[in-house]
Amino acid sequence: MLQQIWTISRNTFIESIRQPIFVVLMLIATGGMLLNPQLSAYTLENDNKLLIDLGLSTLFIVGLFLAAFTATGVVSSEIENKTALTVISKPVSRPVFIIGKYLGVSTAIALAYWTLTIVYLLTVRHQVMQTASDRFDGPVIIFGLGFGMLALIVATLGNYFYNWVFTSALSRLMGLFLTVGYALVLLIDKDWHFQSPMKDINPQLWIGLLLVFLAVAVICSVAIVASTRLGQLMTLMICLGVFLMGLMSQNILGAWAQDYWWADIFYRITPNLQFLWPADAISQEHDFTGTYVLLASSYSLLMIMAMLGLAVALFQSREIG
Repeated sequence: MLQQIWTISRNTFIESIRQPIFVVLMLIATGGMLLNPQLSAYTLENDNKLLIDLGLSTLFIVGLFLAAFTATGVVSSEIENKTALTVISKPVSRPVFIIGKYLGVSTAIALAYWTLTIVYLLTVRHQVMQTASDRFDGPVIIFGLGFGMLALIVATLGNYFYNWVFTSALSRLMGLFLTVGYALVLLIDKDWHFQSPMKDINPQLWIGLLLVFLAVAVICSVAIVASTRLGQLMTLMICLGVFLMGLMSQNILGAWAQDYWWADIFYRITPNLQFLWPADAISQEHDFTGTYVLLASSYSLLMIMAMLGLAVALFQSREIG
């Protein structure tokens, strides 16, 4: 069974990063990240706090769209095209099929999330230029843009000379090359002097990024559930609905849960993404405790398991022949 899960998840990962929409969303998000320092320069207060909020919001929203489009591309499309029947008839059990698909999709999203996280951390290091006397951060611009362009050039040449799949090659190379570029940025300060790599690492921000990824993983499981029965548009709409309700359930359903039984039921079954949204705590400089991270991680894992269980139940009775 483990071998079957590994094979399905590996093939799903490769298929996911080969989708053109996967790279398109990554490039759009990268462009948005690069614009965030300019968009954050008009708060009349602390512009860098807005920069952190905008970056986390971009990661969250792009993760939502990646989950919806990627899940339908590798689950719903396979069911409609009858290719899932070939896998099921191997024989591969339907629960194994769903688990393998989720792991493959979530791994692909993790790759995109890591790449965008590096871009985000580079913008945080550069910070907002709040006055005319502020100077550009040379290492960020040279190493960040340089290694990003290098990934694009290598992927293009590999596609031309060696028939690499451009989308998957670019996705992998961006993650690898930008990681190297960020490592070099950590070693060199704004004035091109060597520094300790820990100087620009904010542990609370990294924890916040982890919490956002857990929220994206929950949304990914919701996308898998929806894609077992619905097409791309409806899967996207359901993911958007869960996204909005997850951010508002604490304030809306949570307030009604004590007075109305139906609100209490919806409050318990709706993923409460507010638990996993770190921007407020980071902006107010409230540290995350180990207990909170453990509880948030456990909540996310249980919610993912519940969603996958629902996906298996819906897929068991789905006609794919």
